[in-house]
Amino acid sequence: MSAVDAPIIVTALLGAEDAAWLTDLRRAYFPPERNHLDAHLTLFHHIAPSLAPELKQRLVAETRGVPMPPARVGGVMSLGRGTAFRIESPELEAIRARLADAFRGMLMPQDQAGWRPHVTIQNKVEPAAAKVLKAELEAGFTPRPLAVAGLAAWWYRGGPWELMSRHMFA
Repeated sequence: MSAVDAPIIVTALLGAEDAAWLTDLRRAYFPPERNHLDAHLTLFHHIAPSLAPELKQRLVAETRGVPMPPARVGGVMSLGRGTAFRIESPELEAIRARLADAFRGMLMPQDQAGWRPHVTIQNKVEPAAAKVLKAELEAGFTPRPLAVAGLAAWWYRGGPWELMSRHMFA
């Protein structure tokens, strides 16, 4: 699959300490044969490759000179066959809403639907295993700040993602 036909994924970039903590949890609980990525916070799952130039411009506009949006890990959530941390950030939600509005009519249904910001720790497991992890994580859970350092666009070619562009907050 060439860059011309590879879909684009858009994520929030996590601060180094938070990324390491969440990635360590993901490595511990995600089925290893399916875990090809570090922990991530997806804003869009599939942007058409033809929109790459406009997407880059919009990501620059949303980040250049803009302070990091306040965010926090607000709770543990069930994914049915997995477990995630719910992320709370009105400012990041506003950025995503502006991008969704800019690409209205060009987004796939999953990206047009309401956004539930989360970082997946475990997925593609039996529901009983997911319930066990959710209970374990909830038992010691306390909301905590989360550093959102920037936004990134990635080419998806069926395997690990390939970085297209990175845009850091001030």
